[in-house]
Amino acid sequence: MKKKNKKKIKINNKKRFIIVLTSFFLVVCIIFLSTYYFIKYQMSAPLNDQNIEKIFIVEKGDGLKVISANLEKDGIIQNSIWFTSYVFYKGLAGHLQAGEYSFNSNLNIIQIADKIFKGDVIPREIKITIPEGFNIRQIDARLAEAGLIEAGELSIQSDLEGYLFPDTYEFNKKMDLDDILNIIEENFNNKLSDSLKNEIERQKKTIEEIIIMASIIEREVPLYEDSRIVSGVFWNRLNINYPLQSCATIAYALGEDKWIYSIEDTKIDSPYNTYKNIGLPPGPICNPGILAIQATIYPKQTDYYFFLSEPDGKTVFSRTFEEHQANMAKYLK
Repeated sequence: MKKKNKKKIKINNKKRFIIVLTSFFLVVCIIFLSTYYFIKYQMSAPLNDQNIEKIFIVEKGDGLKVISANLEKDGIIQNSIWFTSYVFYKGLAGHLQAGEYSFNSNLNIIQIADKIFKGDVIPREIKITIPEGFNIRQIDARLAEAGLIEAGELSIQSDLEGYLFPDTYEFNKKMDLDDILNIIEENFNNKLSDSLKNEIERQKKTIEEIIIMASIIEREVPLYEDSRIVSGVFWNRLNINYPLQSCATIAYALGEDKWIYSIEDTKIDSPYNTYKNIGLPPGPICNPGILAIQATIYPKQTDYYFFLSEPDGKTVFSRTFEEHQANMAKYLK
C-alpha cells in the first residue's frame, strides 16, 4: 500500500509540474502577445479619425529627442516614447530631415516617421516670371533671388542662352536646377510648334539661326508689326552680305545698355559686334518670346534696309543710307 501511495504521489507531482509549466508558458505567451499587439497598436493607431491637418516644422539641427517631444507637444502623436522607440528600431534616428510638414490626424507613428525620414515636406510653389528679352544672367539672378538656385549656377551654362523661354512658371524649393530647366525646355518645345518648325525647314533655315535673329529683334523693337518689318530688314541685309549693324548686339558685347552708342562703341572687338562682322553673331543675345520668334519666321517683305527707334519707341524705316542719315539727324538729336 505504501508503494502505491508513493507512486501515486509521484504521478500527481509530475502532473502538477506539467500543469504549472504549461500555465507558465501560456501566461508568458499571453504577456508576449499582449505586449506585441499593444506595441503594434501604439505604432499603427492614428491619433484620431477627425481628419485634422497640422503643420509641423523640423528645424535644422533638431535631433530625435526634440522632434519626438515637439510631436507630442503639438498633439500630433499621443506619446513620444513610441515614436522614439520606432525610429530607433528602424535605425532612422540620424536620417530625419528638416523642413515644413503637413500631418493629418489619421496618420500613425510609422507614417509620420516615414514622411520625416523621406523629407516629404510641403511643396512651396514659387511663381517666377521670365520677361521677353531677359538674358541668362538676369534669369540666373531672378531664380537665385527666389532661393531656387545658387547665384551663378545658371549663368555658367551659356549654351542655354536663347532657349530659356520667357513665361510665368511655378517652381518649388524641392526642385534642383535640372528640374527647373526641364520645365522650361518642355515649354520651349511646346511653344515652338510643329508648324513653326516645318516653316523653318521649308525656308532652309535652322532653329539656331531663327533664335539668334529673334533674340536681336526682341531687343530692337517692342511692337509686333514693327518687329516683322525689322525682321525683313535684317534678312534683306543678310541676303546681300551687309552687316546687321544692330545696337542690341553692341549692348550685349559691352554688357551695357545705352540710348545711343558711339562710333567707338561700334568698334568693340567681339564676335557679337554686328557692325564689324557680317552675318549672324555666334549665339543669341537674349531669350526671345514667341512674338519675336514668329516675326523672325514670318518677316514682312519690304524694300527697307535701315531703321531707327525714336525716343517714344516708334520705329522709323528707310530705304537708303541717305534717308537713314536724314532720319538720324531729325529724330536722334
